[in-house]
Amino acid sequence: MGDLRSEMAALWASPLRDRRPCRGRWSRRVRRMNADDVNVMLAEHFPGAGANCVELGGTYAVASTELSELSIRPGGYVSGPTQFAIADAALWYVTFVAIGRIEPMALTSELSIRFLRPAQGERIWARADLATATRRSVVGSVSVWMDDRSDRPTAVAQGTYVLPRAKD
Repeated sequence: MGDLRSEMAALWASPLRDRRPCRGRWSRRVRRMNADDVNVMLAEHFPGAGANCVELGGTYAVASTELSELSIRPGGYVSGPTQFAIADAALWYVTFVAIGRIEPMALTSELSIRFLRPAQGERIWARADLATATRRSVVGSVSVWMDDRSDRPTAVAQGTYVLPRAKD
């Protein structure tokens, strides 16, 4: 426990940190993470993950992936589970934004989705926007669309991620 406290004290005293307001709290970070950091973690810990992180912003994350034949239903429609998976991935990535670090053990607590129209295309996208973050959970909403048609979402979702307890 003493080592963790000394590491935290060194981080807080570091001249490299920056202070940014985050929903009424002050957050200190050594450096801002980017989509490449998330994709490196995915390749290392989840090599079969289909959704790449495309962009991380102050309160949002964008995920995307090319579709395979396994994702297409008869009639050329993208399956519901594929849309659900990309929404879940985008919400996971916005969780990293909310807590200021990549946390592979953040878990989906709840996710509901509404399908608005048939999804057809070659590439699927999802943008998750942060609604609120607490010490133990992150809540966000997600919009899913095909190709470059962000103005015509195929599904919308809302969900919650829970964060692992801090190790003592």
